[in-house]
Amino acid sequence: MQRVAARMMLLAVFCGISLLASGCGTSREYAIPEDACGVPVGEEELTPLLPDGEKVKVNGDPIVANSGSYCGLSVDDYPAVSLAVEQVDKFYDPMGKLGSFRFTNRKKMEPLPFDGSGAMGDRNVMISTSCGLPKAPHLLVFLIVGEEVTKDVDKRRSDMEAFMIDFVPRVKKALACAT
Repeated sequence: MQRVAARMMLLAVFCGISLLASGCGTSREYAIPEDACGVPVGEEELTPLLPDGEKVKVNGDPIVANSGSYCGLSVDDYPAVSLAVEQVDKFYDPMGKLGSFRFTNRKKMEPLPFDGSGAMGDRNVMISTSCGLPKAPHLLVFLIVGEEVTKDVDKRRSDMEAFMIDFVPRVKKALACAT
């Protein structure tokens, strides 16, 4: 009888550990999208920017279709990620005086692994980069993220930087930029 009780106890402990290891404690029930607003994205880079929830929804048009249009990803109606791409005729410095209103605790991003300049705030990033097309010699790529995914500002900044370093070259490819 003691043997049966010991086995039942062991089975109960094993089942409990199995349930915890299988992710029953998490509440991310959606698949990570393969693209964000019409541009392919890396799952590893996008995942940290999205909070737990049941459903991801894309709001807006593809950002490479209409210069200056905004598009976002929401999780259960929470606006998690907003993206925009503007095709512009000259280089705009994200650290310049004109762009300062966009940021809280603005910091220059350096070095970037591609041509351009970037600035980051607590919840957003702006990168200015070359494109080399006659109607769009330069691009401005914007990212705004919600605070719900993490209150740790340093982690959020690191996650935003990793996403944008991966995302900007994908935008340039989607637009068929020459540079």
